[in-house]
Amino acid sequence: MLNRLFLASALLLAGYIPAAGQNQETSPSQIKVIAHRGYWTAPESAQNSLASFAKADAIGVYGSEFDVWMTSDDDLVVNHDRIYAGTNIDMEKSLREEIASIVLANGEKIPTLDQYFEQAARMPGTRLILEMKVHYTPEREVEAVKKIVEKLRHHGLVERTDIISFSLHACQRFHEELPDTRIYYLAGNLSPQQLKDYGLAGLDYYMGVLRDHPQWIEQAHALGLEVNVWTVNSEQDMQEFIDRGVDYITTDYPERLQALLKK
Repeated sequence: MLNRLFLASALLLAGYIPAAGQNQETSPSQIKVIAHRGYWTAPESAQNSLASFAKADAIGVYGSEFDVWMTSDDDLVVNHDRIYAGTNIDMEKSLREEIASIVLANGEKIPTLDQYFEQAARMPGTRLILEMKVHYTPEREVEAVKKIVEKLRHHGLVERTDIISFSLHACQRFHEELPDTRIYYLAGNLSPQQLKDYGLAGLDYYMGVLRDHPQWIEQAHALGLEVNVWTVNSEQDMQEFIDRGVDYITTDYPERLQALLKK
């Protein structure tokens, strides 16, 4: 009996963590908040703007998500939609200079990835959740991955960045380039075991997918994978996935989620 107590105490002091394969539940205090496209629902903000990252950082979220395209002249810009609303400007088919002329809802211009990273480097408390958008061809995706990795290294942000994508091809390429970086797949069509076989860190799925496959949360945790759910905006939906024990919740209303997690 004394030997078993001594062993248990030693493991606790050593920071023992259960091995992958052992079922683990995530408590509400452990769930991390991710601001979707930054905290763009705050006053004087806009989706994927520099202000949206700064406002996410100001309220102490775990991470701020943003979207990256490679332009026709092979630069990188931060924006969600392929075609910016009210224009015919295609992020992937247009020049960076043309894209940079677009004025966002808060008066900013669409930022380049360099501008976004420069700001992020000055705000080290918030993790970067970088989504690379699906590009027209696999070759374009390969080039975009290389350029994103180069800029992450240049700005010293590799260790602060998680990467997500709807493109499994891009996820695989990122895993090859950055084997120690956490990479998550978004499309919702792969099981936890398949994701683990691809070497990914977990699943990052729309909440409807996890409602259709609730067992995937427990299966992912049993495999040592993490689970993020998006985009969760109502308190009812937030509470549902808090109760389901996911690891991350991505939302347009991060302060609402933070308040709920504190209850």
